[in-house]
Amino acid sequence: MHDIAYFSVVTTEQKSRLDQAVWVDPERMSGTPCFRGTRVPVQSLIDFLEGGETIDEFLKLYQSITRAQVLAVLDFANSQLLECASSLTSA
Repeated sequence: MHDIAYFSVVTTEQKSRLDQAVWVDPERMSGTPCFRGTRVPVQSLIDFLEGGETIDEFLKLYQSITRAQVLAVLDFANSQLLECASSLTSA
C-alpha cells in the first residue's frame, strides 16, 4: 500500500481561488462543500458532468454559480489528481 498525501501541494493561488468558489460550514449542509453563496454541493457539479451534461447546462440550472467558481473547482481537482498520479508513479 502506498502512503499518499492527498492535498499535499496546494498553491496560494489555488487556495485563494478555491476559497472564493467553495465554502464548508459544519453548521450548514452537514459540512458538505458547497459553491460559495449557495447551498449547491460541489458534488452536484461532478454528478452533472458524469451524467454527460455540460458546464453550460450546469450554469443554466444553477444561475447563482459562476463559471469562475466551476473552473476553480475543476482546476483544483485536476491539480490534485495530477499530484496523486505523480506520487504513484514515483513510488
